[in-house]
Amino acid sequence: MATVYKAPLRDMEFVYYELLGGEKLAELPGYEEADPDTVKAIWEEAGKIAEEVMFPLNRTGDEEGCHFENGVVRTPKGFKEAYDLYCESGFTGLTADPEYGGMGMPHSVGLMIAEMMSATNHSFSMYPGLTHGAYNAINAHGSEEQKNTYLPKFVEGTWSGTMCLTEPQCGTDLGLIRTKADPKEDGSYNINGTKIFISAGEHDLTDNIVHLVLARMPDAPPGIKGISLFLVPKFLIKEDDSLGPRNGVSCGAIEHKMGINANSTCVINFDDAEGYLIGKKHKGMEAMFVMMNSARVGTGMQGLAACEQSYQGAVEYARERVQMRSLTGAKHPEMKADPIIVHPDVRRMLLTIRAYSEGCRAMSSWIAQELDQHEKNPDPVRKQEADDLASLLTPVIKAFQTDVGFESANLGVQVYGGHGFIREHGMEQYVRDARIAQLYEGTNGIQALDLVGRKMGMHMGRYLRRFFHPVQEFIEAEMEVPEMNEFVMPLAKAFSRLQQASAWIAQEGMKNPDQAGAASVDYLRMFGLVTLAYMWARMAKIALAKQDGDEAKFYQAKIKTARFYMQKLLPQTGSLFSTIMTGSETLMDFDEEFF
Repeated sequence: MATVYKAPLRDMEFVYYELLGGEKLAELPGYEEADPDTVKAIWEEAGKIAEEVMFPLNRTGDEEGCHFENGVVRTPKGFKEAYDLYCESGFTGLTADPEYGGMGMPHSVGLMIAEMMSATNHSFSMYPGLTHGAYNAINAHGSEEQKNTYLPKFVEGTWSGTMCLTEPQCGTDLGLIRTKADPKEDGSYNINGTKIFISAGEHDLTDNIVHLVLARMPDAPPGIKGISLFLVPKFLIKEDDSLGPRNGVSCGAIEHKMGINANSTCVINFDDAEGYLIGKKHKGMEAMFVMMNSARVGTGMQGLAACEQSYQGAVEYARERVQMRSLTGAKHPEMKADPIIVHPDVRRMLLTIRAYSEGCRAMSSWIAQELDQHEKNPDPVRKQEADDLASLLTPVIKAFQTDVGFESANLGVQVYGGHGFIREHGMEQYVRDARIAQLYEGTNGIQALDLVGRKMGMHMGRYLRRFFHPVQEFIEAEMEVPEMNEFVMPLAKAFSRLQQASAWIAQEGMKNPDQAGAASVDYLRMFGLVTLAYMWARMAKIALAKQDGDEAKFYQAKIKTARFYMQKLLPQTGSLFSTIMTGSETLMDFDEEFF
């Protein structure tokens, strides 16, 4: 039995409108067109393409992979046609500025589409996803000429973008970059060097590929402060914006990988390639972080997508696979055995995936709407608050959601048993594809260091307060509501642990940075669990008031999933707290020679 996928449109609407009040975004200047009818129609069209076009290409694309010959990369059969349809449907310009041909929809609307595309075809979703990041970086830091030349082509989908950071000798530590940028008399630069692990670095989907490249000028100061960002197109651009001769950019190889085989992960060589400075010299990281932060939220969505696709496949199998009888007596006596969905451990796995999936959708949508507020709200105070919260939770979304996405993909295979290990059922691909999301755009350990090393202490703890205050207010407001007690009390206890852990890390980390480093991964996990608990408590509150209508079953399922989360998953915060409080001694006192 092969896997299945149905776009979870009803749950998306619940999160976007009932939980987060997304209809209010249409009141912001620039988002007037984002009324509910338009938004839902966009999601329905995206869901149809995801189900009918992208999903069938997922397994065939994985098995065929990309082809590399004489510097040319060809994507798997059907990808070019799927990409053209994606562009014709307007999705490449959905959230882009109308000035450049975009639809100007909120980022939170686009995020739901990113989930659907990633859930049905992780490899495919990366091609337009990287272009979206390049669009954001150029829009934020590029010159007017650069914006007018490149952004309309990105919106059309006729040109695509990449992010070229990593080199053989440096990944996280970008201060070690060796790629050189030598200035020319005409104001452009000669770019020389090699970049590796470049997703969508070369392919046959678009007429041109625009690389955003980190490089170092001759007068650059050492380390990360000496890096600049350059725009380096595959084909040079003529004055009339038509394509000119091939630039000094070539693909040296494509990687043979564990997963995402239908996405071309390339070695890209720059040999006297003509490049153009984006933003200010030696300020490349500032410009690149616009793209990286966008990519980190997008990567978090890939984790959510792994949860959703694994859940749907596992539930379908659990309903149909017949094995043994229920421990409390036959539930389907007319059959030779019961479907495995009657067994407690199978239900544990299914509910774990479901609780993470729906919780992560709520968390990431919350932050996506905060990003929309930051971009369009005319009130500077509200803009700042939104930016603070998004900055704090971006590493949590990236790391927590990709961690639980991989865990969920593994659980999906476990539900299938031995059949999950067999390729024809499709579940094992989800595990292989999900694994990369914990690695790229900064490994999850790096995200944890970003959270404890930068975000916790920024502006004297202002970022943390943006999260702590609304959670505390919610707990205090709902504590005395009897029907909310089973959801608020677990949240309150876990939130208290998070506050205590935050204070301990802040205090001990100042004395010894290894204390913060040793606690970081556990702390980020705890932060993610508490954030989901806050989301689940809020969702339960909404569902409790809507149990008697036409959609009673939908809301009752919400309440029961919230109950499962609070009782079975949130208690992880207790063991995480204990681990954090043991400090770094057992890690750092282990002699290096003993390893």
